[in-house]
Amino acid sequence: MRIAGAVGGPRREGEQVEQGSRHMLVKIRPGAQLSGAEQEFVDCLRSFPTTGLAAIDAHVGDNGTRQIDAVLITPRGITVAEVRGFRRRQSGILHVSADEPWTISDNLAELDDENNANPAERLEQSVYAVKSKLERALLDPGHVCGVVALVPLRGVVVRPARTNLRSGIDVVVANVPDSTELQIYIEGFAAGPRSWSADKVISAATALGVTAPSRAELIADGFDELAPHSHMPVAVPVAPPPRTPPPPLPPSRSQHAATWAVVAVALIGMLVVFGVVATAVARDDPHPSRETTSTTVDPTPSPSRPRDCYPFQTDC
Repeated sequence: MRIAGAVGGPRREGEQVEQGSRHMLVKIRPGAQLSGAEQEFVDCLRSFPTTGLAAIDAHVGDNGTRQIDAVLITPRGITVAEVRGFRRRQSGILHVSADEPWTISDNLAELDDENNANPAERLEQSVYAVKSKLERALLDPGHVCGVVALVPLRGVVVRPARTNLRSGIDVVVANVPDSTELQIYIEGFAAGPRSWSADKVISAATALGVTAPSRAELIADGFDELAPHSHMPVAVPVAPPPRTPPPPLPPSRSQHAATWAVVAVALIGMLVVFGVVATAVARDDPHPSRETTSTTVDPTPSPSRPRDCYPFQTDC
């Protein structure tokens, strides 16, 4: 178990540090005076195997004039806690409202608030103050949630253990023996990406006036060293230059000899072709015999046509 900033000095006797386990880191502003309910709330946080930082008794506003009971930061988001205890033992059904007094089984809930103000109203003001403080510190807090933590005396049962007032504002009942709903709330109030890195958490804790854990503590507890979507420059691998083929090597002696052999064979082949053509031309008769026409008359008489004779013709 990793414990930081315990009230009143060093770690209590008998507490052991479990190496390698993740428990919520708790940082309390130096000089803070915690009520019994706030101390019980801190003890609940320290028992959770959850990655996160709890800044207890943070001061915001002009010159740190506004006191915030707790600011809880997880890798996925941030929520502001308003812690309220009870003046006496009250068990029953809790009814909460944004603009009406809170009751337990139709009886006014006797919370340890001297002003008897509606805790939801003060919580909304605290959420706005924390968001403004972080923005002035040049941090983007994203959507800041809020929770009223009602801490009854041990052995008292108040139900329901969790109520939603409106989007982003919840009421959770918890003490050390009965803190399940508080743990579920802390682990699930923000469903966004992991946007809170170790460096960002340190900057936020400093802005809230709380001594920040070391970077090594936060990373060991489960925070990312650098947010995945951080705008810090990231080393981009440089593509290697295009690979150019090496220049061809000068031809060797064997390659020269082979080249000349090919040229010689080609020339010999051409000469052979020319020789064959020349031989064929030489053997051809330059004076071919001409066909003669005879003028001798064939003594054979040509056949004569029979003549028509007239009666008493002497030569017929």
